[in-house]
Amino acid sequence: MSKDKELGGARLGFIGVGNMGGALARAARRRLEGERLLLANRTEAKAAALAKELGASLSNNRTIAGNADYMFLGVKPQMMGELLAEIGPELRVRKDRFLLVSMAAGLSIRDIQDMAGGDYPVLRIMPNTPCSIGEGMILYTPGPGVRPEEERVFLEAMAGAGRFSPIPERLMDAGSAVAGCGPAFVDLFLEALADGGVACGLPRAQALEFAAQMVVGSARLALESGKHPGELKDAVCSPGGSTIQGVRRLEEAGFRGAVIDAVIAACEKNGKLK
Repeated sequence: MSKDKELGGARLGFIGVGNMGGALARAARRRLEGERLLLANRTEAKAAALAKELGASLSNNRTIAGNADYMFLGVKPQMMGELLAEIGPELRVRKDRFLLVSMAAGLSIRDIQDMAGGDYPVLRIMPNTPCSIGEGMILYTPGPGVRPEEERVFLEAMAGAGRFSPIPERLMDAGSAVAGCGPAFVDLFLEALADGGVACGLPRAQALEFAAQMVVGSARLALESGKHPGELKDAVCSPGGSTIQGVRRLEEAGFRGAVIDAVIAACEKNGKLK
């Protein structure tokens, strides 16, 4: 890769700056100057507001297709074909290197290339909403033709989004069901924990704070200790204590089975989103 394509010179274009596209653009801004970011959205006012916030450039789909080194395709799977048909002419006349970065659930690298009408290098990613605060879990698969230095620049530019993990494409639907859909499952759990605290007499704001910080701390403990969640659970469950009684009730209600079923259902749906 030439020197002007190194981290400081890479131009990132975001087509679609909704919840996920916007979160990734904010993450990129933590490492890159605003002038390196090109933003476009079907509702231009949304892109304009984010461009102002980040000091980025308000753009449009075709301009991004003709100029960005990394194009983040932040549209729903069912809209991807229309988008790639629109920008296809700009892609076909380019003589320089560029990457298509797809975050569309259910669409393979080959699907993106077929829709775009060329064997362009594609980097498939699956981010999640905590990317917006730099605590995301981003899965990624470099497609054929993606060079190691291009992968490196991407990871450096997007480091502000959180933790990245390469994954074989055949496991992307499964990984997405855990990391991508998981925040919604955790949010349901948080809400239920807070509701339980309110039922026991806690003020709602305090109950939610207790629940949220407990989840943050428990997750960090699992990551940093390397211990199995079962071992960590056992450390909290004193013989004859209150915690084991709560665990008993969760088991009676089928808590673990319900969570497993939710992941499986999300994974199966991912495979049907083309």
